[in-house]
Amino acid sequence: MRVALVQLTTGRELERNLELIRGGIRDARAAGADVVVFPEASMRAFGHSLADIAEPLDGPWATAVRTAADEAGVVVVAGMFTPGNAGAATATVRNTLLVHGRGIDTHYDKIHLYDAFGFKESDTVTPGAEAVRFTVDGVTFGLATCYDVRFPALFTANAAAGAQVQLVCASWGAGPGKAEQWDLLVRARAVDTTSYVLACGQADPVAAGVTARPGAPTGIGRSAVVGPYGNVIERAGDAPETLFADLDLAVVEEARRALPVLVNRRRI
Repeated sequence: MRVALVQLTTGRELERNLELIRGGIRDARAAGADVVVFPEASMRAFGHSLADIAEPLDGPWATAVRTAADEAGVVVVAGMFTPGNAGAATATVRNTLLVHGRGIDTHYDKIHLYDAFGFKESDTVTPGAEAVRFTVDGVTFGLATCYDVRFPALFTANAAAGAQVQLVCASWGAGPGKAEQWDLLVRARAVDTTSYVLACGQADPVAAGVTARPGAPTGIGRSAVVGPYGNVIERAGDAPETLFADLDLAVVEEARRALPVLVNRRRI
């Protein structure tokens, strides 16, 4: 199976962002991809209002992504925003990964909210509560979003439930040491779970020629394909580009025999 990680920079305009997704799907499918992954906040970049564009999973933006996935015959994973708790004093959204194609239609709401490094995602976002996985042609994928990568238990739960591949969609905040932390964390989650980790981030707006709001976590690039021993197979730069991962599940099986951390773990 071939998976494409489309590293791009989205902005404020939903239709422009949709065109980026449509183009990414076309190019990835032409290169033989079965699953096409886009970053967190593909619907609208952070640093802009979110509550005014959040929509249900059957809304027009999500429907357009589904249509593009179906026309290409691929599974698409893309970050969007859905309405949060209706009873909240201030309007909130859910930070959602939409998954659609080849008979699959599901979604994951980000569980761990980015209340760190001076940013407070919980002011505007309602957290999710459940891990989500999906299976394509015998390959099971676990889902995670950005700050989730700092919480190993989510990845272990996905792997224990059968995930051989962990998808991390991100819009990683810049700052001193942040790139090094990102690189370390995506590798660590692979070693923790003897899984592939496919991490797709927003490109650096500066490298993409896009003006971003100061202080918002708008991406640093550095998307990565990491093997189940923590080895980096592919690493993107900071500008928009697409990485491809050709998955070999025999490597996962071998790693889990040699390093049976999922079997050996104890609940403390």
